[in-house]
Amino acid sequence: MRHYCDEWIQEWCDGNGWTDPTLVSTNFYWAFPPNGVMPEPIPGEILRLIKSEKGFTQDEKRWLAFAAGVTLVSGIFTYYWHCPLPLVMAFAFSAVTAARLEVEIPATA
Repeated sequence: MRHYCDEWIQEWCDGNGWTDPTLVSTNFYWAFPPNGVMPEPIPGEILRLIKSEKGFTQDEKRWLAFAAGVTLVSGIFTYYWHCPLPLVMAFAFSAVTAARLEVEIPATA
């Protein structure tokens, strides 16, 4: 799951003089710093700041909506079937979704 939009990273790079941002792996960007000849990773503090300002991406919103829908449908099935198993499955799916929403920012030196 991608936690950053390319537009967010490009906007920050344009405002701070960095050029050519590149997605190296999921949620790990490199770019050329001002007057730099070699790309460097965009600092983790900056990525955290961008995430706190911008909020959820469309991908994250879809996962959250799907988790809420699964929980709602499971609640309905649990009520009519008088069985807690659908809610257990909804809990497991929501736990996986919550784990996927965790943003892992690589450590920088």
